[in-house]
Amino acid sequence: MKPYEFWFVVGSQFLYGQEVLDTVAARSAEMAAELSKLLPFPVVYKVTAKTNKEITETVREANYRPECAGIITWCHTFSPSKMWIDGLRDLQKPWCHLATQYNVEIPNEEIDMDFMNLNQAAHGDREHGFIGARLRKPRKVIAGHWQDARVHKRLSDWMRAAVGVAVSKDMKVMRFGDNMREVAVTEGDKVEAQIKLGWQVNTWAVGDLVKEMKAVTEAEIDALVAEYEAKYDVATDNTAAIRYQAKEEIAMKKMMDREGCRAFSNTFQDLYGMEQLPGLASQHLMSLGYGYGGEGDWKVSAMTAILKAMGSCGNGASGFMEDYTYHLVEGKEYSLGAHMLEVCPSLAADKPRIETHHLGIGMNEKDPARLVFEGKAGPGIVASLIDMGGRLRLIVQDIEAVKPILPMPKLPVARVMWRALPDLLTGVECWITAGGAHHTVLSYDVTADMLRDWARMMDIEFVHIGRDTTPEKLEEELLVKDLIWKLR
Repeated sequence: MKPYEFWFVVGSQFLYGQEVLDTVAARSAEMAAELSKLLPFPVVYKVTAKTNKEITETVREANYRPECAGIITWCHTFSPSKMWIDGLRDLQKPWCHLATQYNVEIPNEEIDMDFMNLNQAAHGDREHGFIGARLRKPRKVIAGHWQDARVHKRLSDWMRAAVGVAVSKDMKVMRFGDNMREVAVTEGDKVEAQIKLGWQVNTWAVGDLVKEMKAVTEAEIDALVAEYEAKYDVATDNTAAIRYQAKEEIAMKKMMDREGCRAFSNTFQDLYGMEQLPGLASQHLMSLGYGYGGEGDWKVSAMTAILKAMGSCGNGASGFMEDYTYHLVEGKEYSLGAHMLEVCPSLAADKPRIETHHLGIGMNEKDPARLVFEGKAGPGIVASLIDMGGRLRLIVQDIEAVKPILPMPKLPVARVMWRALPDLLTGVECWITAGGAHHTVLSYDVTADMLRDWARMMDIEFVHIGRDTTPEKLEEELLVKDLIWKLR
């Protein structure tokens, strides 16, 4: 992860005199330093802004500096909002308006007009809020005392969403081959994706990958296999299959790193010159933070990388997923998610096993090695980005993952079982109504609220299916959103 930071820009004016301005600056620096200890990224106090020029210059510098992932504004005193117009109009980074105040309570015995002149956040933040609304700028408003743990949690989540924006704007996806033939939802407008999201999505020939694989040395393979053996339990005698997956991984990683790509896709229909579909190779690359999409699904590939970056420590428990089949026993309805080979071990409940089995789909000459495990139990989300023709829609559904209720001894793949909210059947109806894809990113780290913030920052449509969603309410919501987005 790059060393991202967030700039703290505080509003005031010359009306109150230098002593007040010095106090505002000292308190602002103190707040930034304390918040930096409690939040996932540093908060850097930049300026007590008193003029249009100061604000505009600070915003333009923030736009230019890649380490700045967003700005946090606050008005300690009253800050006339007309002087913010030029700067906020130019702002290209995520913006959080922190509506707070320095003191936690009103000092009954000491409060006088000097105190009131200095501590005018309740006054100043409303003026600041108006200009944000008037300019119709996407922003996050967080109210509460700056030392409150609830504020820290909301700021942390917003920061992680903002980092997702920074990663998105720098996203390159390497496609090995094209999409699976005749599939609709994995397609999309790559030009619009680059304009809107910053993604550069291009194709490299599978033959180029095969050429890169031929250059991989036995020493490189030995080193990576040793890493596999340290991380996973080896439950196969087919060492040749494991070594072949290592060769694939080394070659793919070299190509992606050389081109600056953070995500990749492939398809089992195009393995020209390869013996095995990358299974273990793709899974281990995802564990390192790379995004992946099966059947050429470049959208879910990029989203996997973005959600991983938004997770804890810059590579959270998020991974490529696909709904496969349902358990429809009344009162015990669950979805079984898996894929042929490629589910990230960050989702595993226990130490994954390396196994080798026949794969009866695609152009595999030999049996591929893959990681087999059960997913963790707990709350999570699944997310799907779809192209609606003229706009992008991000669909997020809350889920409750469970320990798989069946051992499934003849199913040699990584699998996760969950109940979609509000319940499986209603959740499935809502998901299909919204057009959600069969490929998703499943995450235990990233929440629907974080992705709502991310969608707002990226200016794309957001649909949330949760505990209180009904098909009727969702149909009405989609109809209204369809009208709104067509008018934009």
